[in-house]
Amino acid sequence: MLVYLRVFKESFSFALNALRNNKLRTFLSLLGVTVGIFSIIAVLAAVDSLDKNIKDSLSGLDKNTIYLSKFSFGPTEVPRWKRDNFPQTDYDDFDFVRRNVPDIEASAYMIFGGNETVRYQAETVSGVNVTPVSNEIYTIEDFKVEQGRFYSELESETGAPVIVLGAGLAENLFDTSNPIGKQIRVYGRKLSVIGVLKKVGAGLGDSPDDRAYVPANFVRRFKNGGVSGLPGAIIIKPEKGVDIGAFESVLKQKFRAFRGLKADEDDNFFVNKIAGLVSFVDAIIATLNLVGWVISGFSLLVGGFGIANIMFVSVKERTNLIGIQKSLGAKNRFILFQFLFEAVILAVVGGLVGLLFVWIIAMVMNGVVGDDFEFVLSFGNMFLGFALSTFIGLISGVVPAISASKLDPVEAIRTGM
Repeated sequence: MLVYLRVFKESFSFALNALRNNKLRTFLSLLGVTVGIFSIIAVLAAVDSLDKNIKDSLSGLDKNTIYLSKFSFGPTEVPRWKRDNFPQTDYDDFDFVRRNVPDIEASAYMIFGGNETVRYQAETVSGVNVTPVSNEIYTIEDFKVEQGRFYSELESETGAPVIVLGAGLAENLFDTSNPIGKQIRVYGRKLSVIGVLKKVGAGLGDSPDDRAYVPANFVRRFKNGGVSGLPGAIIIKPEKGVDIGAFESVLKQKFRAFRGLKADEDDNFFVNKIAGLVSFVDAIIATLNLVGWVISGFSLLVGGFGIANIMFVSVKERTNLIGIQKSLGAKNRFILFQFLFEAVILAVVGGLVGLLFVWIIAMVMNGVVGDDFEFVLSFGNMFLGFALSTFIGLISGVVPAISASKLDPVEAIRTGM
């Protein structure tokens, strides 16, 4: 055992000396592996970060939450022309569902409004996602109010001119002053600020901190909600413990009857579950990972070929020295480990440099974007980068190392001379 350890130590020392004596060649070999490992780990870290931020933005919703609308959240076999002719999901649909479908814990009606300009005195914020929605969204999405309150059922039903701001929007408009009770202008109308939501950070799409919420019935007064108007959706949170499959069947059956659909007619609406959206996101993330592996794999392959090429050149240059070592009693395994270690050291150091670059970029990204997006570099990805670089070194160095270990000492000395 001690003999093998000594062989390992001497081989390792010899490999380090060889790398020090050929600094330019070592640098070029390192560069190939560095680029390869950097590409793979950077792509994996970016995809993991995207996945985490999307999942975090959906974490406040019950996975059984249902969105009933004319739009599908995922792939569908319904042709585009047919979907375009689906009727809008309007307030009458919502009123029917909440009154006639059993086992609903909470339901809300939401209008998919566009971005609006919000003004308070001299302060103006453009491109704000102002969401017209009924009051029970507060329960469904588990909002936390930092200041003031959310609008009540009465305010929601009567369409009161009130608004609840996200933390970031409130800060942009009012800085450190108290916004509660202040009048702001949205849609060209005055609304009273009655609440500010607690800061939550990044979300799916724009951050919830930069949004605002108003009663849907307030917007319905002056925005067309018909077939050619703003699209809407019914958000449904089933009661806990309900069989979701049975609940969905009852919902479809009653809603089809309300819309007067015959037995042989297809649905003219979609029942979208958050669980299905999560599965759809997982499928997209898996595809992005695969594409990232394929593209980055080519970079790593080039790095591996670079190491193999350098090792063959190294064997050629040191043929005479190999012959002298073997004539003095060096075993084949010593020569083998000597070149194998050289290849592995090159690959591992290159991989560590690549990981260092990814880590630096992650720190810079997190410092620049702040709470809007968290760039994640997991220990698993770092370990994967280290393991990959070691594997590439072994694969790239094994053939040159074997060829060096099998050289005949006499022929090697003669060839070197």
